[in-house]
Amino acid sequence: MTGSAVKILVVDDEPPIRKLLRVGLTAQGYEVQEAPNASAARHSVADDIPDLIVLDLGLPDKSGHDLLQEWRDEGLSMPVIILSSRTDEAGIVKALESGADDYVTKPFGVNELGARIRVALRHRLQQQGEKAIFQTDGLSIDLVKRIVKVDGQEIKLSPKEYDILRVLAQHAGKVLTHQFLLKQVWGPAADVQYLRVYIRQLRQKVEQIPDQPHYITTETGVGYRLREPD
Repeated sequence: MTGSAVKILVVDDEPPIRKLLRVGLTAQGYEVQEAPNASAARHSVADDIPDLIVLDLGLPDKSGHDLLQEWRDEGLSMPVIILSSRTDEAGIVKALESGADDYVTKPFGVNELGARIRVALRHRLQQQGEKAIFQTDGLSIDLVKRIVKVDGQEIKLSPKEYDILRVLAQHAGKVLTHQFLLKQVWGPAADVQYLRVYIRQLRQKVEQIPDQPHYITTETGVGYRLREPD
């Protein structure tokens, strides 16, 4: 494990859940720390603030809601993803309003949680100005300086090409419909043919084999999807 690995604190009172997350998230390249209750979690965060926290709401000594609220009141802004066996909307809404970034409901898959973690980390980076670098495989986008690189080489894009790529990056991993992209870049009255032309031009610049795209894939009849971030 290198010192540059993203550190995740898992706060859950169930040993099998902690083991599942430790094994699964370590396999995804994260450095995982564990806390079985709120008290241990507070001590862990006080010693070393993690990059992200996976927090169970049903802790034995204090509710996850209260623990999250305490961290936010103290000005700690690390992303927090809630684990909950509860399916009531009120509990989920309360956690999100207290400052949670996302949630998964037990039972869950580690791959699903991993995807939520990547999105939460990316969104937090985008909120930090100069650190807002989107990276997926060999493609990187500096969303502040508007610099696009493929395998370390800067690529010159037209303003519209960059705007399309920026919107795709802000929603990486999700399919964006033609109409959504048109509205974001041109306005609601634009013709879908504009989008097809610019996507083709964009692929000519960022894809190694434009006809077999690695980064910007087509969802037939729906829209486009940018490869999710590393």
